[in-house]
Amino acid sequence: MRLLVCNVIEEDEIPTFKKVALVRLPIRLGQDVFIDHEISEANKQRFIDGMKAYKYLMNVHQVEGYKACATSAMRESENGVEIANLIKEKTGISIDIIDGEEEARIIQSAHFKDKLSPKKNYIYIDVGGGSTEITLFSNGRVVDSKSFKIGTIRLLNDMVNEKVWDDLKHWVKEKTINLPELETIGSGGNINKIYKLSKKSYPKPLKYGELKQIHNLLSEMTVDERIKSLKLNTDRADVIVPASSIFVSTMKWAESKVLHVPKIGLADGLVMELYDQQLGK
Repeated sequence: MRLLVCNVIEEDEIPTFKKVALVRLPIRLGQDVFIDHEISEANKQRFIDGMKAYKYLMNVHQVEGYKACATSAMRESENGVEIANLIKEKTGISIDIIDGEEEARIIQSAHFKDKLSPKKNYIYIDVGGGSTEITLFSNGRVVDSKSFKIGTIRLLNDMVNEKVWDDLKHWVKEKTINLPELETIGSGGNINKIYKLSKKSYPKPLKYGELKQIHNLLSEMTVDERIKSLKLNTDRADVIVPASSIFVSTMKWAESKVLHVPKIGLADGLVMELYDQQLGK
């Protein structure tokens, strides 16, 4: 769970989004849902407590507008709607449970594409706990997008069969065959951490070979070694390997050699959509 609070600075009609706070809570709803098909009582209470904390932080920061979205874990949970209603009752926060296509569209609202060349082809990969969103850009516009039920929590629990991997592989190969010199854009906490481990800084891209080298290094280490040697948080140390597997495989199938990591994601897209809505009013 993430709470992103931003200030918007308007100068010459070009908005700058200044991050004021980013609070991350390691509540793995998918750990319950992908196995038992519903959120457990213990995680339900942690979820509610987390949303109460977010509500207080929003009050302290004098937030003027907000949007809360839940993705794969909540949309697949048999008690997801019930819990969303309970959170509304206890905190006043309304949660929209969105599908994979809506998730991809909101992420695209993050204006990262403004910084990229309109003459190039890009494959955008967003890896979450329950799903991976793939979007293809060509000549500055979206040409295709799809959500796949391949995520870090599913992979950790051995819940992704060969057919799902084959579907992703065939879709990527088929959709990218006519997109030469394809460059990759990655988002999500895991690829941000991998990029940080590479010692590079944006906008310098990560090469495919460098990504694969980091993936191999992480794969050879135990979770404890990743925590102690690389100083990873406990809730990052296990999921970072399946996440890197998704990126390495997808880039291989797309024959992409370059990875950009602009540190954007769903929360950034939500903030920008809120701003656009405010302008519309």
